[in-house]
Amino acid sequence: MENKKVSSTPLPIPAKRYFTIGEVGVLCGVKPHVLRYWEQEFAQLKPVKRRGNRRYYQHQEVLLIRRIKELLYDQGFTISGARNRLEHTESELIPLEDITASPQPSMVDLSYIRCEIQSIVSQLRS
Repeated sequence: MENKKVSSTPLPIPAKRYFTIGEVGVLCGVKPHVLRYWEQEFAQLKPVKRRGNRRYYQHQEVLLIRRIKELLYDQGFTISGARNRLEHTESELIPLEDITASPQPSMVDLSYIRCEIQSIVSQLRS
C-alpha cells in the first residue's frame, strides 16, 4: 500500500479576486462539503453566491478558513469554541472596511503573515 505524505505547509494564495469552492478546498486542505458546513456554523464565513448558487470566496475568507481549520484540527477546539475564539479575536482586529479605505494596504498583508506565523508555530509545537 502506498503512503501519501501530505505537505503541512499551506499553498500560497494566488493574487485573484475570487476563488471557487474547489480552489479553496485545495488551498486550505479541506473538502468542499466541510466548507459548506462551516458556512452554516461560522457567521463570518459568507462567500458570494452567483449564478447557479455557485460560491466564490475572497482572499480574506480563504484566510478565515485556514484559521478555522487551525483552530479545529491543530488546536483541538470544538466548533462552538472556535466560533467563540473567532468572535473574540474579531473584536480586537481592525474592520476590513477600515483597512481597505485606509492608505495602508499593508495591514491586509500583516494579517496574512500573522495567520501564517501562527500556523507555523502550531506545527512546530506538535
